[in-house]
Amino acid sequence: MTVAGFKMKGGVARFWLVAVMAAFASAALPARAAAQSFGFADVAQRAQALAAEAYVPHAGEIPNALKQLNYDDFRNIRFRKEQALWRDQRLFEVQFFHLGFLYQVPVRINIVSPDGVVRVPFRKEMFVYENVEVPENLSEDIGFAGFRVHYPLHTPDYKDEIAVFLGASYFRVLGREQRFGTSARGLAVDTAMPSGEEFPDFREFWLVEPEPQSTELTIYALLDSPSVTGAYEFRIQPGNETVVEVRSQVHIREAVDKLGVAPLTSMFFFGENVLRWFDDYRPEVHDADGLLTLTGNREWIWRPLTNPRELRVSSFQDQAPKGFGLMQRDRDFSDYLDLEAEYHQRPSMWIEPIGDWGQGAVELIEIPTEDETNDNIVVFWVPKRPAQKGDIFEHRYRLFAQLQNPYRPPLARTVRTRIGSPAVAGSKEAFPKDTRLFVVDFEGGGLNRLSSEHPVEAEITNNVGRVFDGILLQNKQTNGWRVAFRLDPDGEEAVDLKLQLKLRGRPISESWTYLWTPSLVGR
Repeated sequence: MTVAGFKMKGGVARFWLVAVMAAFASAALPARAAAQSFGFADVAQRAQALAAEAYVPHAGEIPNALKQLNYDDFRNIRFRKEQALWRDQRLFEVQFFHLGFLYQVPVRINIVSPDGVVRVPFRKEMFVYENVEVPENLSEDIGFAGFRVHYPLHTPDYKDEIAVFLGASYFRVLGREQRFGTSARGLAVDTAMPSGEEFPDFREFWLVEPEPQSTELTIYALLDSPSVTGAYEFRIQPGNETVVEVRSQVHIREAVDKLGVAPLTSMFFFGENVLRWFDDYRPEVHDADGLLTLTGNREWIWRPLTNPRELRVSSFQDQAPKGFGLMQRDRDFSDYLDLEAEYHQRPSMWIEPIGDWGQGAVELIEIPTEDETNDNIVVFWVPKRPAQKGDIFEHRYRLFAQLQNPYRPPLARTVRTRIGSPAVAGSKEAFPKDTRLFVVDFEGGGLNRLSSEHPVEAEITNNVGRVFDGILLQNKQTNGWRVAFRLDPDGEEAVDLKLQLKLRGRPISESWTYLWTPSLVGR
């Protein structure tokens, strides 16, 4: 594992508050091109041709009245449900987002049907403008900011919002009983690099008209930025775990220092493992509380998230990864006590690669934040192969939006990580400076079938510093096991810790890992 610190230009803003986006008006398709002839290969061809050209930011302008809309104005522009694409004709329906406020770059949206490929024109009558004045003569070609997909997820009579594509290459999906939290992106470019991050944009979408009772929706997208272009295919399958099968072909227009594949973006303000440095009635505030990875050699690794004082970048080297994701494990309302945000209903997002992704690393970026309004956690796969001009990168994977999945991992999992003073209450025992007490609880994976007589062992490793006073206890209150130990950093700036439960030499839990740094102690 490697750790680096940089000063970053800006951050990753919540609600897709991203860097200035650009749009691309691609060559128009024939008004009634044969739908059967249009697919991923066509978008890939456009991406390849675009990469051979110099990057051209969107030259069009939207009216100043739309640019000057504030947050409340933008919220007061609402799409009319009766204007939805495929309204009452199919299980899926699509609604569109109006341009304005932060979303000032038009996105072109097309429909692919048996009759051909047709662009969706903008019409003012699609929207309700409540106490908001916009120009009367908005062109049909002005486009949209994005779109959202609806589907009867919970009852046949109501179509829930299950996917949103809005801002740069951001998209979010939901399964049953879930609330929006962690989001996905098409691509990440130079995230947390000293030069600053580049945000590629989805410039154009093609929505493939589904059969009336189809439970899968296919979407194609064209991506563009100064350094990359790309073709994407999304196959959305709503359910308890909504699954999105993603296919991408990325063309490198200019060399990229860090290419982030299958990026996930989330928020971690504070949790059970963070020393409280502010007043808040809630026990925890986060969209995800840990990074879970399944390595190429089938090792499950859990890393609790943190909100450090300085930017942290952690790299987990691997080959042919089997999966990674930002998980929300604390699922009780009492973990958060937040009736509005409903953090206990925020989905975990799991990436499952299809095929061999080769050598590279899962990279975790943790950005300091002073509140819960900013997404400050990013994770993605970084191929080992450099992204040079003219290169092509192809990846396929499945994205799962889930509440709980007992098979990820099938072993015992970490349910609690707490860190505090090394001395128990009332103790006068002296410990070296900066010593901390770690308490890690494991549950599941058959731990409830073990007794204290079984030869369960806790294997703890550390690269520097000193670990001492380790104990392993059966936790009869939870039918799990608890490991407690003290860490003396011994003057080191960072200590890599790893812990795993074993029975007769075989792993019976995931590997708990933690990067301890002084920046984790308060503000």
